Amino acid sequence: MRYLGVALVWAYRLVLRPFVAPGSCKYHPSCSQYAIDAYKEFGLFKGSILAAWRLLRCNPWSRGGVDYAHDQQVFT
Repeated sequence: MRYLGVALVWAYRLVLRPFVAPGSCKYHPSCSQYAIDAYKEFGLFKGSILAAWRLLRCNPWSRGGVDYAHDQQVFT
């Protein structure tokens, strides 16, 4: 099931990402790479929660920075 999430992220990258301004991501890794890492490490359900939380944090008022999925302490 986790690879369903990865496939959806790749579909986003192929279809919608070309319309997003390059270099507009405040975080490292990018939100799509973060989602792929979260799906691979935590599975579809928990990975989706982490990816959604990351997208909610990506806004004009956030500082951004380095943020890896494996560093999250939510599910430990």
